[in-house]
Amino acid sequence: MSNSENQLKTGFCEIRHASRLSVAPMMDWTDRHCRYLHRLMSKQALLYTEMVTAPALVRGGAVHLLAYNPEEHPVALQLGGSDPKELAAAARMGAEAGYDEINLNVGCPSDRVQSGTFGAVLMKSPGLVADCVAEMAAECPVEVTVKCRIGVDDQEPRDLLPAFLEAVRAAGVRRVTIHARKAWLRGLSPKENRDIPPLDYPLVHAMKAEFADMHISVNGGIMSLDEAMVHLAQGLDGVMIGRAAYHTPADVLLQADRRVFGVDRETDPVAVVRDMLPYIERHLVAGGKLGQVTRHMLGLFAGQPGARAWRRHLSENATRPGAGPDVVRAALEFVQPKAA
Repeated sequence: MSNSENQLKTGFCEIRHASRLSVAPMMDWTDRHCRYLHRLMSKQALLYTEMVTAPALVRGGAVHLLAYNPEEHPVALQLGGSDPKELAAAARMGAEAGYDEINLNVGCPSDRVQSGTFGAVLMKSPGLVADCVAEMAAECPVEVTVKCRIGVDDQEPRDLLPAFLEAVRAAGVRRVTIHARKAWLRGLSPKENRDIPPLDYPLVHAMKAEFADMHISVNGGIMSLDEAMVHLAQGLDGVMIGRAAYHTPADVLLQADRRVFGVDRETDPVAVVRDMLPYIERHLVAGGKLGQVTRHMLGLFAGQPGARAWRRHLSENATRPGAGPDVVRAALEFVQPKAA
């Protein structure tokens, strides 16, 4: 085996280990500021970008969408698209930018995504998905993965999902994250598609039993680290958490390294805020705005004394002209334990 093949194999092993717990790609939420914050809370969990469309990168030249902080590793780029050649070119761009994984979105149900014939609508075309990931893998030296639903509209998930997994496995994919809900492409909004279609965790577990050689993670409706640990104990390879990791990040991420990865490391929200201050200062010097960072920090103290005052102070002051780190320091006074 060559050195490059050894490095590739090592990279695959590391990213698969990280994917025991991942934070879901979420539009308008998991930008690079959010990911930097999450990385301070967990050194081990796998982080995902917001979905970036292949046309924006390849035809639009929007390479700024690939920007990230080196501290974010391990970090995956999620792509949206349906043209195999275009996705291959975008995947190559992502790998050259240094991302540890390239993920194809086959789950987003928004009207905008459907109009571009990608996202969840691709569940209707497993052959096309297979063509896409095969082309991506041929052009990309890092692992290509898929995030999908269990089906869409009137499809029968217990018939559709095995055929879908068989198609992408035959194309070379060995790691899939399954959102355990159908997506209804008409009649439900994207928000409703995250809540209304019933969850079918047993189906995802059945797919792991049927496709034992594949690395399968579950996503959808998982609100705590305790719930994640149950899925792992029952045999799934990974768990992806979305909204809970964003709204109550301390509950999900602060104990993740110890409980999920067996690494003796924990921190606390106050220390995380203090560690964010140098990052905030660099962002402001570069011309950024305080609110671009602090909007992701509002839930840090959820459920703790002073959390409401923390959120209110940041919300009311972070967008004011000239707002800087002192706003965060002042907000921290509401939640820090007071000396006796």
